[in-house]
Amino acid sequence: MKRLLLLSFVLVFAPHHSFAQNAPTRQELAVYAGLHEAAAKGDVAEIEKLIKDGEKPNIQDSKSRTPLHVAAYMKQHAAAKALLALGANPNALEIERYDIVTIAAVANDLEMLKIAIEGGASARNITSRYAGTALIAAAHLGHAEVVKMLIAAKAPLNHVNNLGWTALMESIVLGNGGANHTATLKALVDAGADVNIPDRQGATPLQHARRRGYVEMARILENAGAR
Repeated sequence: MKRLLLLSFVLVFAPHHSFAQNAPTRQELAVYAGLHEAAAKGDVAEIEKLIKDGEKPNIQDSKSRTPLHVAAYMKQHAAAKALLALGANPNALEIERYDIVTIAAVANDLEMLKIAIEGGASARNITSRYAGTALIAAAHLGHAEVVKMLIAAKAPLNHVNNLGWTALMESIVLGNGGANHTATLKALVDAGADVNIPDRQGATPLQHARRRGYVEMARILENAGAR
């Protein structure tokens, strides 16, 4: 009975665990000034002028977002590049403990992710209220190309978040078994992710894939030695 209740929780609630991210609201954008406003608008010239005039590149708003967080949320690539070049902290965390790597990963924003990594951001950061990583977030959403970029950036393959799941496990239990999540799983397996790390109830990735009828995922796992 306990196992059934847990499975019900996973199926009904877990898909929504993800992302209490704090993208600026319309109201917040309307009152932004200085670097936060310039970042939101992608105004590189204004960013350069403000920092030259003494504004601190890591100034925070009420949600601990730096201008760089705002640029990442708003997909302002040129602004993010400028801020990084002028001293913005690439690994700063906002109020919900998201960094720009995880923000870009969740948004499936490959260009921002590339800018972040080249600007010194680490794919190894522990982020979010779930003590996860950008890799786990991307695997959850089936962002296969993001997953590959994070793997190349040395993201920890086998980190277990506070739900008891790895990136590989999330690609199964929070995925839909479709092409994107299957490609995500394959990328993780090909990179050497441990295919046998179970959840807190002892169920393995292969068992979860079989229960859900994810035939191709199960085949990939079996070929990698999953039990």
